Amino acid sequence: MLASQLGIRLVVLIGKFVPLPASADVVTAITRAEVTNDSELGDGFQITLTLGKRAVDYALLEGGALDPPNRVVIAVALGAIPEVLIDGVIAHHQVAPSNEPGMSTLTVTGRDLSQVLDLEEKNEKFENQPDFVIFTRLIAGYGQYGLVPQPTPTTDVPIELQRIPRQHETDLKFIQRMAKRNGFVFYIEPVTFGVNRAYFGPETRVGIPQPALTVNMGEFSNVDTLSFSQDALAPTSAAGSVLEPITKTDIPLPSLPSLRIPPLAANPTPAQRKVILRDTANQNPTQAAATAGAAVTSAPESVRGEGELYTSRYGSVLRARRVVGVRGAGLSYDGNYYVRRVKHVITPGSYSQQFRISREGTGALLPVVRP
Repeated sequence: MLASQLGIRLVVLIGKFVPLPASADVVTAITRAEVTNDSELGDGFQITLTLGKRAVDYALLEGGALDPPNRVVIAVALGAIPEVLIDGVIAHHQVAPSNEPGMSTLTVTGRDLSQVLDLEEKNEKFENQPDFVIFTRLIAGYGQYGLVPQPTPTTDVPIELQRIPRQHETDLKFIQRMAKRNGFVFYIEPVTFGVNRAYFGPETRVGIPQPALTVNMGEFSNVDTLSFSQDALAPTSAAGSVLEPITKTDIPLPSLPSLRIPPLAANPTPAQRKVILRDTANQNPTQAAATAGAAVTSAPESVRGEGELYTSRYGSVLRARRVVGVRGAGLSYDGNYYVRRVKHVITPGSYSQQFRISREGTGALLPVVRP
């Protein structure tokens, strides 16, 4: 546990399958911990430690606690209860010896628990099973990591006489492929120590928003930097058709909205670009509708914001994949946003949070945000 002048405490657990509190040697050697929660690229961590050399080797390397692929849990406490930032596995070591005593360092890098789903390629088939059932079966094979599946039901049920879903890659790549074709997202995030939810479903913005990011409001400001950009070419519309099997007639697909729910902007940026869905003619109407919705949903959102928090003023941990309010930025950019990415950087005496937020347009849907 690493204490700072602000009362922030870093909590680290390490173990092979069941992580336990790190030893005093490990904790006192930590000089920097970074955790990145990214809704688009996945979560990861990096810990930098000082190395003390014994007669033959460095003590931290001899102990084996930090050997790949051990499991690491990193949490931070701004109050009485720690909040878990990531539950992952070590994937990479970097040792930097130094001629000066106490200046040698070990950098440990890892990813969230999705890494354990990406270790073994498989050839499997799943007769008469929709994608969400397949997902639940796959996640059930990793119970030792505390994974709890949370799937959203999918509407397309394959019939064995027509097609059979097949896996020819790792579990992670297969799940990501199923998520993409349904317009879903897949991620693993910690619920508490040792328990993680594996989410498979549409990107959702429901729930109570996090405390507002406040700028240009004097003593109420809690953001060090904040800037916004709008890309009018980011949204995409999709066009395609379904071939009616009896009359061989092309039936155009209707224009479908994004599966991101609920909307966050009063003035969504209209789509300037259009993509043609060339595979929908060979799909049934349910599959074609899912393909069209996925194409619209996977396009980037037009309005993005980036900045850095004063953690001491904000008073809590900003979490990715949740909604947060913005105030003080003007009518066009105030309102609620989806948090795309948060990078937590913790060193003795400081804790910074760098964030990226987005939504589909300008203007707030609600007159106020959670303060």
